[in-house]
Amino acid sequence: MRFLKEKYDIDVIGFGALNMDNYFHVDEIAVSDSESQIINKDSSCGGSAANTIIGLSHLNINTSYIGKIAEDDEGETLEMNLISSGVYLNNLLYESNGSSGKVYDFLDENGNRALYVDPGVNDEISIDEIDINNVKDSKIIHYSSFVGNSFNAQNDLIDLLPASIILSFDPGRVYVKKGLQALEKILKRTNILLINEIELGMLFNIDNDNKDNENYKKIAKKALEYGIEYVIVKRGAYGVYGLTFEEEVEVSSFKVDVVDTTAAGDLFNTGFLYSYLKNYSLKKSCTIANWIASKSVENIGLLGIPNLNELNKFERELDN
Repeated sequence: MRFLKEKYDIDVIGFGALNMDNYFHVDEIAVSDSESQIINKDSSCGGSAANTIIGLSHLNINTSYIGKIAEDDEGETLEMNLISSGVYLNNLLYESNGSSGKVYDFLDENGNRALYVDPGVNDEISIDEIDINNVKDSKIIHYSSFVGNSFNAQNDLIDLLPASIILSFDPGRVYVKKGLQALEKILKRTNILLINEIELGMLFNIDNDNKDNENYKKIAKKALEYGIEYVIVKRGAYGVYGLTFEEEVEVSSFKVDVVDTTAAGDLFNTGFLYSYLKNYSLKKSCTIANWIASKSVENIGLLGIPNLNELNKFERELDN
């Protein structure tokens, strides 16, 4: 599908890893000099920013994606997943050599998890490969993490982004471990920071693992010092905390039967960015984001992504 390189009117562009996620349910997580049995296995297309962008496409938002795939079976599957989800391919990058990204996810019956990442060509993106003309007229660009050198391309793109483009950033644990100094350039350009509570504490090197206190509010205020306009703290079952220079809100989570939390944070981002494009209030934006995340955890992977009709129905109920 390489011919899909025309310029489109794009609302949101994602920029992050594209991976085939391979899931293995095991009797226990093996440690050094031990072995474990694989009970069953499955696979699906993944990548944090990719999940967010696919969610937005389901809500009739025009989207595109900066990522790289190889000419292999996994790359073809990742490409077709974007196409079937309605994501434009005009920013997708191809590599004739190497392999597409893969993640091996081992999960035991107690919920313990071990992840192994084989980034492949994900980590071979350079700024020279990105067509800035395909990017500069978009409304939002949404960053998520790479495990390797493509982080440098994200940093370099900062210098080329027009001021009119909103930068949304979900660093994830991979980038949070880099520390504030490494992330400073991106943070100072970020308009919307979407981060979970534990990662927020890690980023600012403050223990925030105690749900009985409100450290997250104090830490979120530190993020404002970087000029970030929206600091959105995802607290899982405890809801969400949203902070701007003018206001702060706390929104409770929705009580649902949890099946799979894998993509919940990514689809929370979908809901918030959709709401931002609609110019909704901070409270309504966080509520919609929480609702879409709740739909996610009721299903496996991305099967719970609501469509626009379902969201419109929820909005009518919310407004009433």
